[in-house]
Amino acid sequence: MDTAKRGGARLALGAHIADVFFAEPLFDALPDVVFFVKDAQGRYVVVNQTLVKRCGLKHKDALLGRTSAEVFARPFGQSYLAQDEAVLAGGAEIADQLELHLYPNRDPGWCLTRKTALRDASGAIVGLTGISRDLAMEDRKNSAYHKVAAAARLIQERYDQPLPLPELARTANMSVAQLERYFLRIYQLTPRQVIIKTRLDAASRMLAGEASVADIALACGYGDHSAFTRQFRATVGVTPTQYRRVTLR
Repeated sequence: MDTAKRGGARLALGAHIADVFFAEPLFDALPDVVFFVKDAQGRYVVVNQTLVKRCGLKHKDALLGRTSAEVFARPFGQSYLAQDEAVLAGGAEIADQLELHLYPNRDPGWCLTRKTALRDASGAIVGLTGISRDLAMEDRKNSAYHKVAAAARLIQERYDQPLPLPELARTANMSVAQLERYFLRIYQLTPRQVIIKTRLDAASRMLAGEASVADIALACGYGDHSAFTRQFRATVGVTPTQYRRVTLR
């Protein structure tokens, strides 16, 4: 079937589907994936059961019609809403962004988030849709696992130091391209994302103690306080100081 025919078949089927949100019950069956659709004001229109549970709620109605800022604790909710507003304003879609979420029971959880704008027939943005999927367990059955695991161990041991990709590739006895390809297959993350995750895991633990943010930044491999704060905020949605305040309540 050529492209034109495929496009015609797609439109024909779409015209016969009564519920455009037919995917909702499918996403309800995925406990490791959060799914949502929001309107042009960033208010929830469709959510799956996983999101309801992650918010500590019992029913979907408790989320519908509300924005992230009205659902999640400050300052996390404001950060998620700002992300939505950027997509709704025509910004580029968010694709597999590594994020650390803090759930109502204060347990942190790593996920990959994707958000994309929804457009009407004229191309105007009318809402957005997105998913956040939990990081899966590493694929130990992959034939390259042991080689790649050697590079991952190096990251765990030396996350407080510069870790250029060529050095990680040499540790795994691979080219940089091979290393990046196998990291994605085995860990569902790029080497750089694994470095960020490892550093911020350590930083999150340290923030529960008495060390200053500047000292934590240096201990986690960041050359200066501002670089650490930018990376932490981009990944967690709040600054290290705000995260410390929220988790120590």
